[in-house]
Amino acid sequence: MKALPRNILFIAVFAFFIASCSTVPLTGRKQLNLIPSSEMMSMSYQQYDQFLSENKKSTNQEQVAMVQRCGARIQKAVEQYFAQNNMSDHLQGYQWEFNLVDDPQVNAWCMPGGKVVVYTGLLPVAQDETGLAVVMGHEIAHAVAEHGSERMSQQLVQQLGGTALAVAMKDKPQQTQVLWMGVYGVGTQYAAILPYSRLHESEADRLGLIFMAMAGYDPNAAIEFWQRMAAKKGGAEPPEILSTHPSDATRISKLQEHLPEAMRYYKAQ
Repeated sequence: MKALPRNILFIAVFAFFIASCSTVPLTGRKQLNLIPSSEMMSMSYQQYDQFLSENKKSTNQEQVAMVQRCGARIQKAVEQYFAQNNMSDHLQGYQWEFNLVDDPQVNAWCMPGGKVVVYTGLLPVAQDETGLAVVMGHEIAHAVAEHGSERMSQQLVQQLGGTALAVAMKDKPQQTQVLWMGVYGVGTQYAAILPYSRLHESEADRLGLIFMAMAGYDPNAAIEFWQRMAAKKGGAEPPEILSTHPSDATRISKLQEHLPEAMRYYKAQ
């Protein structure tokens, strides 16, 4: 069979990427998304259950209750915010879950479908439930804005030539799992965490502030939290949650820009 001319091949590839673009919920930005949300959630639930089976859940009932209470409040805020923007369909199929894992890493993450893990090492830096809400709001914002799906799609193109996720899971299960865990920051034992872009971080910071404010947590606490994280980063190795994030000064400056909008949603509980 005769090879396609280069210009036709380019047009075909370009058309493929355009067709694979979706819109980020709540921001309107176009993003590359090659993976159906149902497929992302199915793999999310599988990987989340596997992670919990291989890691120890915290037995500190007070801390566990705080994580679950904070998560439930932010979940309610997210659902309310999506409903107000006529986008509740984007949360269809979510099976929210919030777990505290006994691990000294200063980290937390959220997989598609609302599967959240907080590490006990984060709690001393969070200091209280409001500090915890800063992180949970931010990580949940990454998930509902489908940043993980976008990064996974980019990595499937770069590493596996655009192979569909289902095919990659079947043909290269170990490589796919490492890729997944790297995308979602699930511990350094899997792979280096793949960085979010500055645009991703800005979107998650803004939405995270709104979600925590709607949940009744003062968004001003985000400034002090990230200042504490900056101080924590002064050691030899930065906390995992900071390993791919923008500079402290940039983050805090952007957060201050977003605060007036977030405060419009804030009602203390």
